[in-house]
Amino acid sequence: MFETLVKIGLPIALIMIMAGVGLSLTINDFRRVFRQPRGFLVGAVAQMVFLPLVAVIIIAAFGLHGELAIGLFLLSLCPGGTTSNLYTYLARGDVGLSVSLTAVIGFITPFTIPVLGAWAISYYSDNDKVFELPLLKTWLQLIVITVIPVIAGMLIRARWQAFAKRVEPAISWFSMAVLAAVILSIAVNLGEKLIDFTIASGPAALTLNLLTMLLGYGLGKWLLHNEAQARTICLEVGLQNGTLTLLITTSILQSAEMSIAPSVYSLIMFITATLFTFRAGRKPQLA
Repeated sequence: MFETLVKIGLPIALIMIMAGVGLSLTINDFRRVFRQPRGFLVGAVAQMVFLPLVAVIIIAAFGLHGELAIGLFLLSLCPGGTTSNLYTYLARGDVGLSVSLTAVIGFITPFTIPVLGAWAISYYSDNDKVFELPLLKTWLQLIVITVIPVIAGMLIRARWQAFAKRVEPAISWFSMAVLAAVILSIAVNLGEKLIDFTIASGPAALTLNLLTMLLGYGLGKWLLHNEAQARTICLEVGLQNGTLTLLITTSILQSAEMSIAPSVYSLIMFITATLFTFRAGRKPQLA
């Protein structure tokens, strides 16, 4: 079951998820980046620069190494997804900013993940285990699985807008169901090792999630003076595409151990994002 889910189910599911991202996008979402660049730049820097840097600091602080460290760092390189857009809407954030960040960063990360991921593998790998992340092959896989489906989804949205709006929520729920199935499969595959790995990586994953969400919210309030945009950046930084991370760790790198930290983080992020959204939904927007 694990092999089938990883090699067949996970890529197909991720293609559908990324097509779902495309179904929510229009050309205006990209134009908004140039019309309102400040919010986008703050969000992009928080997600693409500060998130990996904080991950490196936390990995060192908690003494993670080997597969656990690599998995957590790879997660920090991945973009958000349709889930962050949904939570932004529920938290009364800036949905346009959320969608713009999801779209643009989703096009950038297929180029950054192979390079920074290869660095992480060389830096954090234990001496007795060798992992290889081929740059060209990984880049091509990410383009095929992430970028092309997004473009296809945008074309469908442009041609059949009503259909796109109708199926988009279903794909968001589907993405969460697939992620849950993959995490459960990883847990079964690891067996007795699961508890030890979870105890080792859990505190670091929780700290990364809470710290980066606070950082994203704080940067939004400090630099943008806008409550809705601060909420948006908080959720964009806190809700990573765990399905994409698991595709890299299980399918490309073929390491169930490397998938533990992203799996733990993926469970935590839904809890913290739900609590934040519930709190934000009851709090009035002052600015």
